[in-house]
Amino acid sequence: MQHLDRRKKLTILGAMMAAMLFAALNQTIVGTALPKIVADLGGMEYYSWVFTVYMLAATVTTVLVGKLSDIYGRKPFVVIGIAVFIVGSFLCGLAQDIIQLILYRGFQGLGGGIIMATAFTVVGDLFAPRERGRWQGAMAASFGLASVFGPTLGGYIVDHTDWHWIFWVFLPFGFVALALILFLFPSVPKRKGESVDYLGSALLTVLIVQLLLAFSWAGAKFAWDSPIIIGLFAGSLIALVLFLLAEKAARNPVLPLGLFRDSVFTLSNVIGFLMGAGMFGAIMYMPYFVQGVMGTSATISGYVMMPLTLSMVIASSLSGQLVSRSGKYKLLAIVGLFIMVAGMLLLYTMDRSSTNWTAIWFNMVVGIGLGIAFPIFTLTIQNAVPDRELGVATSSAQLFRQLGGTIGVSIMGTVLTNRMNSRITEQMTQVTGSGESARMSDGAAASLTEIANPQNLMDPEKMAAARQSLAPELHEIFEQVIGLLREAMSYALSGVFLLGAIVVSLALVLTFFLKEIPLRSANNKPESLEEESSNPQVYAKTR
Repeated sequence: MQHLDRRKKLTILGAMMAAMLFAALNQTIVGTALPKIVADLGGMEYYSWVFTVYMLAATVTTVLVGKLSDIYGRKPFVVIGIAVFIVGSFLCGLAQDIIQLILYRGFQGLGGGIIMATAFTVVGDLFAPRERGRWQGAMAASFGLASVFGPTLGGYIVDHTDWHWIFWVFLPFGFVALALILFLFPSVPKRKGESVDYLGSALLTVLIVQLLLAFSWAGAKFAWDSPIIIGLFAGSLIALVLFLLAEKAARNPVLPLGLFRDSVFTLSNVIGFLMGAGMFGAIMYMPYFVQGVMGTSATISGYVMMPLTLSMVIASSLSGQLVSRSGKYKLLAIVGLFIMVAGMLLLYTMDRSSTNWTAIWFNMVVGIGLGIAFPIFTLTIQNAVPDRELGVATSSAQLFRQLGGTIGVSIMGTVLTNRMNSRITEQMTQVTGSGESARMSDGAAASLTEIANPQNLMDPEKMAAARQSLAPELHEIFEQVIGLLREAMSYALSGVFLLGAIVVSLALVLTFFLKEIPLRSANNKPESLEEESSNPQVYAKTR
């Protein structure tokens, strides 16, 4: 698409932004509403799975679609991705229990992964690296726009209507995005002489699924040293070895190992992995803090989360403009990650006495740092690889970021559960051991035990009804139990935010070792595609 005039390029970019906005709106609207959904469907122990299964499915499709789109073109995969996402969204709204919701979210994730994998690749197809900064900033702003309105709308829907509508409200927008892609996006012929690496694709899928299941179950559903977890890690190691052997032998590998010889490509992916772990941890669990610890409604929680995404949008746009004008990016990346670490540490300091305004200011700090640094590492990867590998390289950035997010959220979920259970056990022992609780009837004690479930903190109406069901003399103990639950959740989430700060700090340190290569002012047109694909270092020297 390099030959298209600027007007057509911007039209195509607008169509892709519409597709990405549709997927992003459906994703971000769930975050604020999820505590209420889980409270309604039950299964708090599966809370993180609603997010994890989406990321798992999206991760599996991301790198596979990246390579296939290099061969067959982007259009068919964008169309398939939007169609799958529409069906998945409709099914999520029909879920009757948490297991159904998890399954449908997984199907939705397949479509979401395809859309996200192709969206940023199209920017690389249309514009030279020097120009990509501003347009990737615009693409990120599209996601940020969804992040601004999604959480607020999600909170409003679950507070005033049925939560099922959070999955259905944007379906008409999805059909509009699908029509735009069908009519505006150009088709390209399949590359001749290129085959699909089926063996590598299968082994990569097995590797990713086993690895993510191991991290998701370890410490939560099974002990870290249980046979199932050890077996999953062992299976992941075997799949990794077989995958590496298959890729070395493959004529057209799904993930060319030669790309990892470029230090910029490798280091950028590692940093993206760490950023994903820290970022998704903050975004996933912050609404939990606002609603569960601070007692804020889902609607107000959406307003509290809005500054994070709004500041991210503004910072991302400014960062993209600065990169395009200067052609340099390393200093911006360092500054952005430093601000993000500071923001995560501020979240760590929050407790039950924190106010909504405190959460808003701290969220803004995280959003500014995230907005500055987040788009840069996709740009560094695109600038480090041959144009014919643009799809697989861009999707690798999404792959490592999503792997980081999925593994990060799973580990943080384990930290959350363990810290919360230990604190609740400790505190409830104090309550049940008091003289006043000893005078309670067995029925009243059982009622209080049922109330002592952190899941209830996400449903104010259920808590109010539970309080009314108790005898008046037990209301004081009820309030004490709820206070202890909030304190336990605050203690657990502080550990989550501290872990996120440590992970992002590692990304900051690694950024100092990132080699800064001036961004090219034109797309690469090599004389020998075979030479380019076999040795990315040759390409790097020609820039």
